[in-house]
Amino acid sequence: MKSNTTLYPATVVALRDLTPTVREFEIQPSAGSAATWQAGAHLQMEVMVNGRAQIRSYSLVGLPSAGHGQRYSIAVKRMDDGRGGSQAMWRLAVGDTLAVSQPQNHFPLDLSAQHYLLVAGGIGITPLVMMAQQLQAHALKTGATLRMLYGVRTQDELALLPLLRETLGDALQTFVGERNETMDLAAEIAALPAGAQLYTCGPVPLLEAIKKTWTAAGRALADLRFETFGSSGRFPAQAFRVCVPRHQIDIMVPADTTLLDALEQAGVEAIADCRRGECGLCTMDVLALEGEADHRDVFLSEHEKQESRRICPCVSRVVGSLTLDSAYRPEPQG
Repeated sequence: MKSNTTLYPATVVALRDLTPTVREFEIQPSAGSAATWQAGAHLQMEVMVNGRAQIRSYSLVGLPSAGHGQRYSIAVKRMDDGRGGSQAMWRLAVGDTLAVSQPQNHFPLDLSAQHYLLVAGGIGITPLVMMAQQLQAHALKTGATLRMLYGVRTQDELALLPLLRETLGDALQTFVGERNETMDLAAEIAALPAGAQLYTCGPVPLLEAIKKTWTAAGRALADLRFETFGSSGRFPAQAFRVCVPRHQIDIMVPADTTLLDALEQAGVEAIADCRRGECGLCTMDVLALEGEADHRDVFLSEHEKQESRRICPCVSRVVGSLTLDSAYRPEPQG
């Protein structure tokens, strides 16, 4: 079944371009005050993509303040080769209405450690801004250490840099270029004291590199926390065929639609929650694969991805065709 998320009417009250491809949206719930939130929280919102209502998730940016405490602030990177959600968001103007959830959090911040490293890739900076703000205040009170690495491909993609500089000062280090080449992840992780926590958000290749390096260093996986937006894979998004024999369904999944959305639109009820490839709740069994799977989740292990016996339909795709089993089972007769 679908995630039982209630959406509420809201209005876009302000827009600000942070970079040539990243736009900040201030959103005012119609009921008045925005609900409170903690670092790592996100909103789900309904956007219209090619005439179809789809749900997208966007991280809340920064601490609530006197000037913005009654509003939500998100930042959306325009992805011209994406699934259409960001382009739909960029078409919104001040005064437009949309439906949003209350803040949800699958990426909470734990203030029990004494040493922290934050690693952001591109638009993955958004949930880490409030973490940096809270951890800096925590460090001043407790003596905890904090450092942030922020990587982008080009200099003009460094969104929210003035706020981060003001918050972190010399504890912030930026990298421009291919992220896995410019960041020395092994050295950064090796330099962390025992018990340190690492929080990271960004494209799947960056998260996989961090997870691999973290594990190789003998660090506890419980001290590695991550969030992904599941939009990056090994292959450009393209249409592919999916069959679900149990439902007698044989459909094409458009390039701008997730496999999960396509299945739900075809009448296949799927259990789902995060829709970002993290929780694994939507995972389905693969009965047959003709072509190659493009696993964009961070839930399945490397071994499971190589086997391709399961897939996370909320973010992953294939090049070719796919036959799936679903969780549906008919009611027993009699």
